[in-house]
Amino acid sequence: MEEKLVKKKKRGIIYLSTIPRYMNVTKIREIFSAYGEVGRVYLQLADNEHDDNKNKVKKKKRKMPAKHFTEGWVEFESKKVAKFVAETLNNKQVSTRKKSRFYDVIWNIKYLPRFKWTHLSERLGYERAVHKQRVRTEIAQAKRETNFLSANMDRSKKLKARFEKGESSNFVIPEIKQRETDMEIKKRKNEPQNEDRTEFLKSLFG
Repeated sequence: MEEKLVKKKKRGIIYLSTIPRYMNVTKIREIFSAYGEVGRVYLQLADNEHDDNKNKVKKKKRKMPAKHFTEGWVEFESKKVAKFVAETLNNKQVSTRKKSRFYDVIWNIKYLPRFKWTHLSERLGYERAVHKQRVRTEIAQAKRETNFLSANMDRSKKLKARFEKGESSNFVIPEIKQRETDMEIKKRKNEPQNEDRTEFLKSLFG
C-alpha cells in the first residue's frame, strides 16, 4: 500500500484577457485565493508603462500613479479549482459592491487546458528577445541616418567653402535611377526577343 502514493494534484492556469485599472498582483491573489490555493501570478505591464518607468524621475513626497496591466495568468494548485473559477466568474462583475471601483467591470476569464507555466516563460522570453532585436535595429537605423546626414553636411560645408574661394569642384551629383514602369519592363523584355527571332529566321531562309 505504501507504494501507492497519493497522486499529486495537477495545477491549472486561467487567463485574464483584460485587467481592470488599479488591479495589481496583490489584489488578484487576494480575490482568487477565496476559491483555492493560488500559486504564481503574472500580469503583463502595458507597453507605455515600460517607457514611463524608464523615464520616470523619483521625486520626494510624490505619489506614483498606479500601474496599468493589459492581461494576466493565474496558477492554481488545483486544476479543478482553476476550471471552477473560469466557469463561475467569466462574464461576471468583478465586484458587486456599488462603491467599489470595480463595480462596472466584467471578468473575462478562460481556463487554459494543457497549459503549463513553462509555456508562459518561453513566450515571455521570446517576446523580450524580439523586443531587444527591434530596439537594436531601430538604434542601428538611427545611427546610419545620423552618419549620413553628418557626412552630407560636412561635404556641403566644404563645397560651399570652395565655391566662396572660387575653386572648381569635380563633385558630380549622383544620378538616381527611377524605377521602371510595367510598360517599360514589358517593352524591354519583348524587344530583344523580336530581334533574335528575326535573325534566326534569316539564318534559316536567307
